Amino acid sequence: MEALLRRKLGREATDYLAITFGLVCYAIGWAAFLLPYQITTGGVTGISAIIYYATGVEIQISYFIINAIFLGFALKILGPRFSVKTVYAIIMLTFFLWFFQRLLEDESGNLPLFLGQGQDFMACVIGAGLLGFGIGIVFCHNGSTGGTDIIAWIINKYKDVTLGRMMMYLDIIIISSCYFIFHDWRRVLFGFCVLFVMSIVIDYVINSTRQSVQFLIFSRRHEEIAEAISTNVDRGVTLLDGTGWYSKQDIKVVVVLAKKRESLDIFRLVKDIDPNAFISQSNVVGVYGEGFDQIKVK
Repeated sequence: MEALLRRKLGREATDYLAITFGLVCYAIGWAAFLLPYQITTGGVTGISAIIYYATGVEIQISYFIINAIFLGFALKILGPRFSVKTVYAIIMLTFFLWFFQRLLEDESGNLPLFLGQGQDFMACVIGAGLLGFGIGIVFCHNGSTGGTDIIAWIINKYKDVTLGRMMMYLDIIIISSCYFIFHDWRRVLFGFCVLFVMSIVIDYVINSTRQSVQFLIFSRRHEEIAEAISTNVDRGVTLLDGTGWYSKQDIKVVVVLAKKRESLDIFRLVKDIDPNAFISQSNVVGVYGEGFDQIKVK
């Protein structure tokens, strides 16, 4: 029990560190590339950017106020654990947006154009990549940057729709509405470009971290291997009865489904127990159930 508690606390600490790193990437994308070139996109940060361009109210202020309202919906539907991480993300992102703007601005208080004049498209692509990478990391660790992310998570809880695609549907309305404020199709097109790149990067980050593998382990020391994997990797293990066709001897086959990032730990455990074990590893399309993805029906 104590070992499981330590592992759980370790995973929680890792989640918060990863969320913080993702938020730093997200804030840098805004402060260094999107805000200086007056590019907007969807989500609450997109709305906050429009407010900033129109009124001068800094992005982190309106971002925090709007998210305080949205967070009330997440508390009841998504549960307290999600909300705690979301509150943390909102507070930290509010701080990072303020911090990186103060850090990067020049003596006159303006954000410099790092890529030079006329490089709006490159700023759009680089900024969108940082935003998508940051949000993807946050999502992978059960967090959210608030706003339309919360709505996307609520829908994703009940429907098997990718988060990046769901956010795209929600944000199209926000990006299109900025034309009625600025009357500039150029900003609308750049906003859609940011949205497109973000959705691709988000899906790539999430899918790459959720890849699962299946192990078939043939060893005479199957009991020791099964116990080690169950205890140290905290993954379920199944033993199947098998018969060697050449030797005509009965043998147990250890079957394990695990995350791809856990593969190295499993290989090390098996090698330490039985260096002569025969191991087959294969990628699986999807694993649903406890410890993996939830089963969702469209």
